[in-house]
Amino acid sequence: MNITEQRIRTIFLQFHLSDMDLDDSALLRFAPGELILQEGMEMEYFLLVVSGKAKVCSASANGKDLLLCYYISEGIIGDVELMTGSHIANATISAVTEFICIGLPYKKYEEKLKQNLPFVNDIGRELASKLIRSSKKSVITALHTCEERLCAFILFAEQEGIFLETLADTSKSIGASYRQTFRVMNMLCRDGVIRKENRVYRIADRRELLARTPDFYLE
Repeated sequence: MNITEQRIRTIFLQFHLSDMDLDDSALLRFAPGELILQEGMEMEYFLLVVSGKAKVCSASANGKDLLLCYYISEGIIGDVELMTGSHIANATISAVTEFICIGLPYKKYEEKLKQNLPFVNDIGRELASKLIRSSKKSVITALHTCEERLCAFILFAEQEGIFLETLADTSKSIGASYRQTFRVMNMLCRDGVIRKENRVYRIADRRELLARTPDFYLE
């Protein structure tokens, strides 16, 4: 994707950063599957999302991954770390599609960003929105079936009708066992909702897939 200077200026304006000296900012591109942040590692950049989809995971004590949010496709990455004064990533983020961000070097811009009141207000709204959505999703996820969560994840992660995620990663992402995920995937294939093609799956009946996905996940 060709990102124009006008698009970058628009994002800076959106986050009230147009008056700051941002000469050291960098345009960062991540390929599908590429790691953007690693939980527990030091963050080099504060990130403004330009385009693409990524998934956010946090490691549990037993070594399994728990998906915190099915997607991030806009907004800010690093807001929690910035406001808590930590340079250590509190979650792992990996690209689902090509993911493009504007990176602001943390060490140079940390204090300048905190002194920008309109930007800090944006951060506050972003954190409040994430908290509300996370709380709501925690409750709803506990009430929905594995099939519903899987259908939602397929719709989120698909690229032009193709679902590329491995069953191992998918099971971690939806909070189900590998065996349970495998069984539901086979059921969706038998029902004609998806179709297996070599090592990937293709959406065969998008309308039915949408019908099996709770409205909440489509918001």
